Amino acid sequence: MNTASVVAPLIALPVYAMPAGRVDGWADSAVAIQTIYVEAIQRAGAQEAMLGPRHLDRTEALAVLGYFDGIVLPGGGDVNPERYGQAAAEQTYGVNALRDEFEFQLCAAAIELEIPMLAICRGTQVLNVARGGTLHQHIADDFPGHGKPGVEAGQNLHDVEIVLDSRVGRALGGAHAACSCHHHQSVDRLGDGLRVTARSSDGIVEAVELDGSAWVAAVQWHPEDTAADDPAQQGLFDALVTAARR
Repeated sequence: MNTASVVAPLIALPVYAMPAGRVDGWADSAVAIQTIYVEAIQRAGAQEAMLGPRHLDRTEALAVLGYFDGIVLPGGGDVNPERYGQAAAEQTYGVNALRDEFEFQLCAAAIELEIPMLAICRGTQVLNVARGGTLHQHIADDFPGHGKPGVEAGQNLHDVEIVLDSRVGRALGGAHAACSCHHHQSVDRLGDGLRVTARSSDGIVEAVELDGSAWVAAVQWHPEDTAADDPAQQGLFDALVTAARR
């Protein structure tokens, strides 16, 4: 039997640290990721492997990702503004130096190895900053309608206009999509080698992709929120896994 045809692609999924007391009944700290990421990856026919944050240099990151067929960079707290040459705004929250170091190294390694990558919300911001771009640190006051991050039921469903001739456009199968957003930051100056492939009606960048043959796409919204019921949003995970099979 050709096992290559039946073995599920292995998708790296970085998780984040949770302090002691966040999990009922656990006295110790933990690492975690929302189940909806896992379910979306599995529906696409892949197997996720969760990676806890740690110190990595370039060589170690390349070695780690050498075991994988693809990677999802998930949402979460803000990237440290020092990484793009700014002081932190008052509204900046959730900065974690270890998580930044870990995910920036994995992002760079994935690009170097040409491993398919889907970046989501914070992951989009990691990709943009890793490529030399900058971020709007707080869009909520000037651009309402993008939800509230880090709070229960903070998501807001709104329409996004998509470039059809793009990885995101082909994955979603249309020029418009209803997308679940809960973010207060967005792409400002675009990073090297990236192009914008979707915007909301207020002009906020909602998706980017990296030039080149590797499947690298990033969305500012949260496709995992609605992927179980929306084939278009599930299509992003399906496209990642299809690329990973190659």
